[in-house]
Amino acid sequence: MVQVLVVEDDPSIRRALMRSLGELGHAVSSAPDGMTGLREAIEGRPDIVVLDLGLPDLDGTELLRMLRAVSQVPVIVATARDDDRSVVRALDAGADDYVPKPFSATALDARIRAVLRRTSTNETDAALVVGDLVVDVRSRTVAIAGEPVELSPREFDLLAYLAARPGQVVSKRELLTEVWRQPYGGADKTVDVHLSWLRRKLGESAHEPRYLQSIRGVGVKLVEPSG
Repeated sequence: MVQVLVVEDDPSIRRALMRSLGELGHAVSSAPDGMTGLREAIEGRPDIVVLDLGLPDLDGTELLRMLRAVSQVPVIVATARDDDRSVVRALDAGADDYVPKPFSATALDARIRAVLRRTSTNETDAALVVGDLVVDVRSRTVAIAGEPVELSPREFDLLAYLAARPGQVVSKRELLTEVWRQPYGGADKTVDVHLSWLRRKLGESAHEPRYLQSIRGVGVKLVEPSG
């Protein structure tokens, strides 16, 4: 039975989600505001969090950043905000999926199962090693030759996805779909910007690549440096 924490300030929506998800076989708890939700997520250790952004005490994106500092519990943002800026901010803050309101309980249930499958698969191999680069999926840490590399949640997700496929060319469309969870939209520039940030933190550049090799018109691959 999946333990779901619903962080939602609207009482009617909160009750409806708890009832519907409970009928679908989940064990559901809830929180009416951000700080209560943060405490419940840390102390209750749910399997997944369904998070609204419009909370009364703090913005849900800020709550997500606070939660990501102490926990890697999967988070699905479920909110009435469906503009691109809100989506990008939530995903960059560490959300695993984004569902705009209104949505059905069965659709949310499908998203929950998909996110849990994906995070379970990601944790099968704890350490991904490419040359001197070590990506530890469980602890979400990165090191090169034993030296830690500080990455944002999205940069880590991008690197981990590529590190799980060493030497394989991955298209930007695939990265948008699998890392940003944007199967029906998004811009290649989003990937380009994050690749640029990631390269800088790995001590390389597009002109002098080491780990990240771009294939013009195709995509990018993570390789062991040749020298």
